[in-house]
Amino acid sequence: MSLLFTPYTLNSPRGPLTLANRIVVAPMCQYSAINGEATDWHLMHWGNLLNSGAALFIIEATGVTPEGRITPACLGLWDDRTEAALKDKLSRARQLAPATPVFIQLAHAGRKASSATPWDGGQLLAKEQGGWETLAPSAIPQLEGERLPHELSKAELAALIEAFVIAAQRADRAGVDGIELHGAHGYLLHQFLSPIANQRSDEYGGSFENRIRFPLALFKAVRAAYSGVLGIRISASDWVEGGWTPEETANFAQQLKPLGCDFVHISSGGISPNQKIALGPNYQVPFAKIVKDQSGLPTMTVGLITDPHQAEAILQAGDADLIALARAFLYKPRWAWEAAAALNGTVNANERYWRCLPREAQTAFGNVKIGQR
Repeated sequence: MSLLFTPYTLNSPRGPLTLANRIVVAPMCQYSAINGEATDWHLMHWGNLLNSGAALFIIEATGVTPEGRITPACLGLWDDRTEAALKDKLSRARQLAPATPVFIQLAHAGRKASSATPWDGGQLLAKEQGGWETLAPSAIPQLEGERLPHELSKAELAALIEAFVIAAQRADRAGVDGIELHGAHGYLLHQFLSPIANQRSDEYGGSFENRIRFPLALFKAVRAAYSGVLGIRISASDWVEGGWTPEETANFAQQLKPLGCDFVHISSGGISPNQKIALGPNYQVPFAKIVKDQSGLPTMTVGLITDPHQAEAILQAGDADLIALARAFLYKPRWAWEAAAALNGTVNANERYWRCLPREAQTAFGNVKIGQR
């Protein structure tokens, strides 16, 4: 039997959440919000991917404060207005698709905030262009020559923890089934973890134990306020000499486990323009294996996984528990259907689409009758 199409259960204080298969739609920024509010683009995008056949859909990086957004067009969840917009679009998207668990990725971009959208260059925006002061563990810019970020005080760190807690509570009211904290790709939590971005001289910088202190405190606070499935995405390597390492990632995951972490989502990179990423199929899978083996936490892997047999092999080898895909789902929104046909699995799909399936793939929908008048 295909492991990719066997159920998987994530446990939380609220109780178990069983996923119908091991396929996850990873969070993908859409840069389509207005003042942080979800728009009709999100309604269309979410409805489309909730019809993908994946067992879990994760909403994009969502700023817990206006200053925490990557760009002015990023999704937010910091007040009643942004909460209402998220709840409205999510509830409407769900009406158009089979029942599918939805998580949200709560984030703060730190020194990588106040940026232009990718199609406008993605660079730091000047204040006259709509930019704002960025925040970071240390006054070190992402790129040489950029204006310096503001180094966060201890009081400001406490305020940020409270912002994440409130956003988690808002997400819960909006109807999400789980939360992923964003500790990857060079954003604020990753900035604290990495010695490249974190050069503080207080108890939040320097040693490994100090650099993980703020992320651990933040996770603990969110866990205390939120009883649903809670996990974190981590960049397992900076791909820079002297940076954050896979071994530190595994150690960090071990520290998160007793705090009530329900899963880890393993990615890499994003902290420095000097990174040297060895791109290729499965290039991040070895990182996931290290974390899974050493922490015992349910582990998602992601990155250049594009073929169903490739995904199946990762699971069969025990290198990860869940397979996350991102841009592959933008290119092929029904990727999970094709995977089910290739691996003799089954998926749930909106009956309005049943007629589209080629006859050789009909088993992917079990007893569904494809022929129509």
